[in-house]
Amino acid sequence: MSSPKDARPWDARYAGAVPHDFSYYSKCVLGGVLACGLTHAAITPLDVTKCNMQVNPGKYKGLVSGLRTIVAEEGARAVWKGWAPTLLGYSAQGAFKYGLYEVFKDTYSNLAGKENAEKYKGLIWCAGSASAEFFADIALCPLEMVKVKVQTSVPGTFPTQFGAALTEMRATSAVTRFPFGSLTPLWSRQIPYTVAKFYFFEKAVQFFYSKVFTAPKDTYSKQTQLGITFASGYSAGVICAIVSHPADSLVSLMSKPANKGKGLGQIASEFGYANLATRGLGTRVLMIGTLTGLQWWIYDSFKTVMGMGTTGGK
Repeated sequence: MSSPKDARPWDARYAGAVPHDFSYYSKCVLGGVLACGLTHAAITPLDVTKCNMQVNPGKYKGLVSGLRTIVAEEGARAVWKGWAPTLLGYSAQGAFKYGLYEVFKDTYSNLAGKENAEKYKGLIWCAGSASAEFFADIALCPLEMVKVKVQTSVPGTFPTQFGAALTEMRATSAVTRFPFGSLTPLWSRQIPYTVAKFYFFEKAVQFFYSKVFTAPKDTYSKQTQLGITFASGYSAGVICAIVSHPADSLVSLMSKPANKGKGLGQIASEFGYANLATRGLGTRVLMIGTLTGLQWWIYDSFKTVMGMGTTGGK
C-alpha cells in the first residue's frame, strides 16, 4: 500500500540525494560568489593584457610581450588595473549564474515532467543556464563597463582607482552609456558562454562517470570527484572561450575612444569579423579554460564542504 508521500507528484527538487530547498539554493548562491569573484580577480593580469590585445592589436601582439609592454610603460601594478570592479562584478554575476541555474533547472524539469526531464535534460541545462545568465549580466554590466574602461584607457586619460573611475563613468554617462550601454554585447558574449559552460560541463561529467569511472559516483573519494569536476570544467572552458570570443572582443572595442558613438555593426565591420574571432583568442582560451576549471572546482569544493555533494554524474 502506497503512503501519502509516495502519492505525491514527482518533483525535481527532491529527486536527488539532497533536497533543493531555500537553504540549498542559498548555498549555491554563495558558492557562485566564491567561484566567479575570486577566480576572475586572480587572473586580472591576463584580462588586462587580453583586453588591450583586442583594442590595440598592433601594439599588444601576444600575452608575454603584451604583459612586458604594460609593465614597461605603466609599472608592475598596472597589470592589476580593474581588480576591484572585477571582484565585485563577477561576484554578483556568480551569485545569479550558479544560484539561478539550480532554480531554473529544477523549475524547467518540473514543467517538463519526470520522463521528459530525463529525455531532454540537455535542453533543460541550456534553458536553465541561459535564463540564469540573462539576470546575471544585468548585475555584472555596470561593473564590467568600469573594468574595461580602466583596463583599456590610455594611461593618464582615465582614473584607475575604482571609486574615481565609477564617478567618472557616471559623470560621462552620455558618452560612455553607463551603466547598461554594454548589456546587449554582454548578453551576446555571456549567454552563449554560459550555455556552453554548463552544457559541456554536465556532458563531460556524464562522460567521465559513464565511460571512465564506471562505478557508482559515491564510491569514489571526494578528491577523485573534484578532479573530475576540474577536468570537466577545463574542457568546457575551452569551448566557451571559442564560442564567446567575438562578442568579448566587441565589449572591449566599445571602450576605445575612436569607436565612440559607433554602432556594434560598424565596429565589427571596421575591425574585421575574422579579427573579432581570432585576436587574443589564444590568451582567452588559456584564461577561460583555467578559469572555468577552477570555478567548477571551487563551486563543487564548497558544495562538498556544505554536505551537498559534487555536481552532475550518476
